[in-house]
Formats: sequence, structure tokens, C-alpha cells
Amino acid sequence: MNNIKKRSLFLQGLIDGLPICFGYLSVAFAFGISAVGSGLSALEALLISMTNVTSAGQVAGIGIIAAGGSLIEMAVSQIGINLRYALMSVSLSQKLGKSIRLFDRFIIAFVNTDEVFGVASGKSGNVERSYMYGLIIPPYIGWSIGTITGALAGNILPASVTSALGIAVYGMFVAIVMPKAKAEHPVAICALAAIVLSCAFKYLPVLSSVPGGFSVIICAVVASAVFAFVAPIKQNEEDER
Repeated sequence: MNNIKKRSLFLQGLIDGLPICFGYLSVAFAFGISAVGSGLSALEALLISMTNVTSAGQVAGIGIIAAGGSLIEMAVSQIGINLRYALMSVSLSQKLGKSIRLFDRFIIAFVNTDEVFGVASGKSGNVERSYMYGLIIPPYIGWSIGTITGALAGNILPASVTSALGIAVYGMFVAIVMPKAKAEHPVAICALAAIVLSCAFKYLPVLSSVPGGFSVIICAVVASAVFAFVAPIKQNEEDER
């Protein structure tokens, strides 16, 4: 592959990655505010984003840190929350071209977010090294800049404002769940079951002593397992093929 072709693919990757970058700015901004509100410094919040690149995992992580959770809680929660990235990486590996070496695969997997996976998977044919590096750079930069901006704003803005803005990151997860919940009733009931369980761990004396990190894990696993068995979502014929 000549240099002109490589530059063209890299530029196309940058263009495809820019919308993801802009989308991450607002979400990462909310995470930065939430992290500072949980007692972390702006630098610590930035380092978490630059070394993780996982919105749900990072939000769960700072919650466990704020609650004084153990390393075991942190490890179990991160494995459970981020397991989907391993599955997405396995799937994406089938589309990677011959120009992508083993070291490149590690770098790509590190920034293989839901959106990056969706864009790369939607490309016709194989995706090459230059394109993938162009695709992952904007989201990584957007996620980092959004985090440090939110973290610094959290140290400057009034507490009432930062508290309100910090809710935005949880609104993101609601926005992710709602469309699927509307389309599939079992998903909606499963989410409600997890909420009820979470309230039980919060208010019932017999359960309130369970550490916050473990309660989140238990609620998610129990609700998901029960409804996966009781009301499994049927795949359509195209998915089954």
C-alpha cells in the first residue's frame, strides 16, 4: 500500500471519528465533574479517562472509590461491565486487514468503544491500519479533553451547578436503556427489577451493610440472569443466520 493510499485512509478515519469525538466531549465533561465531586483531583480524573476509555466502567469505578470499596469490588465490577469490549474486539478482529499487526491490535482494542466498533463494523470489506488509527484518535482526544474540562469546571463552578451537571452522565445511561426498553418489554422489566433490588440494598437494614460496589454487581447480575432465563429476547431470522 503506497503512502498516498495510507494518507487517504487515515484522513477518512479521522473524518469518521470526528462525530464520535464531539459526542464524547459532553459525556466526558459530565464524568469529569462527577469524578471531582467524588473527591478525585482533576489530574486523577484525566488519568482515569486516558487509561480506561470506558464510560460505564469509569462511572462505576469512581463510585466504588468514593465508597471506599475494595480492590476485589473494583476488579469484579470492571470485568463485568467491560466484558462486552472483549466480545466486540473478537468480532472486529474478523474485519482487520493484513496491514494490522499484533501490536496494532492491542492499540485498537484499547480504544474499541461501542461507537468505534459500530463505525468500523459498518465499513464494507476489511479495514486497514491507517484507517483504524485515524478512526480511534479523535474519540480518544475528545474523551480526554472532555474529562479534564469537566474536572476543572467542577473546581470552579458553584456546587449547585456541578451537582446538576454531574447527573448528565447518568442520563446518558438512561438514554441508552430507554430505546431498547420501549422495544422489548423484558428489558424494561429487567431494568425495573434492578432498580427495586438497588433500593432494597439501600433501605433494608439486612442488606444495607453490603458494600456499594458489590450491591451494584449483585443487582445487575441477578436481574440480568433471571430475565435471561424467564423472558429471553428472541433473535429474528436474520440475526440467527
